[in-house]
Amino acid sequence: MILITGGAGYIGSHVVKEIAASGYDVMILDNLSTGNRKAVEVIINLLADLSGAGKTYLTVGDCGDQLLLDQICQQHPIEAAIHLAAFSEVGESMQDAAKYFTNNTAQTILLLNSLRRHQVDKLVFSSTAAVYGQPLQNPILEDHPLQPTNVYGLSKMMIESMLPRYRVNYGLNYISLRYFNAAGADASGLIGEKHRQESHLIPLVILRAMGKRDRFTIFGDDYDTPDGTCLRDYIHVSDLAQAHLLALQALLAGTMQERVYNLGNGQPHSVREVITAVEHCCGQTLPYDIGPRRSGDPSILLASSQRAREELNWKPRYPCLQDIVDSAWRWHNSENW
Repeated sequence: MILITGGAGYIGSHVVKEIAASGYDVMILDNLSTGNRKAVEVIINLLADLSGAGKTYLTVGDCGDQLLLDQICQQHPIEAAIHLAAFSEVGESMQDAAKYFTNNTAQTILLLNSLRRHQVDKLVFSSTAAVYGQPLQNPILEDHPLQPTNVYGLSKMMIESMLPRYRVNYGLNYISLRYFNAAGADASGLIGEKHRQESHLIPLVILRAMGKRDRFTIFGDDYDTPDGTCLRDYIHVSDLAQAHLLALQALLAGTMQERVYNLGNGQPHSVREVITAVEHCCGQTLPYDIGPRRSGDPSILLASSQRAREELNWKPRYPCLQDIVDSAWRWHNSENW
């Protein structure tokens, strides 16, 4: 059985579906503060008739709850953990650092110690491109200096800096996955991105197109890019999920013990390109405002995922921006959203 913390969240639910569909039993641990119980129910129903799929269970609680983790590990044969539970709002992290250091860093340390007590020595860690801060070059390689410019990135970097020591002292085998801009929704249209306070570009533009938000603002159109707006590397959430499966399988097979991978498409798209893609979905021109640059926004963030492609044999299945936006559009226009 695979323990997946944060498995009821946006990325987590897609990871759970990918792992369970491949035949692994999954125990989700999620406190549902940002996760969605309905997403778990949908996954269970989706996999019910799939031959060879594993079983999925949900336990509601914190990933740092020592007594609860002891209970889970004592009652179930946990082979490995995928740790996705975290707060991820950059702006909020700068306003409430304690919330992020407590949840993202301290809770993870408690989780690691619980896994160690129960001899669970395989971990896939959900990290972020925010650990890099302002890029010194693009595309960004995994050996780029880690210089996070926000508390969210710092809270993740702190755990990444601890993992090698857990490897040396306690034999923890781990793979850290640094995501770039996760986007899109499952091909079924039944699970997708839904946040209580939305801050991600693609859903914000889609909600504007659906008439559920006021005019959209582009923060800066004077960057040194082809159309003046920021360039970002968007990666389909199902491709992220596939990378988690490949990382898990590498750890279980014993072919990987300690590795870090970037996950991105390796091709940047501008804010205006995202708006155009949404306009293609809705068949109308979307009005927007131009605002000042946001402090700390780099003009370009672009991943080199060559290491993951070569070592994990990972290849994004949805590299086209329009396909990513189309899947998100279907999700936002579904009854499940």
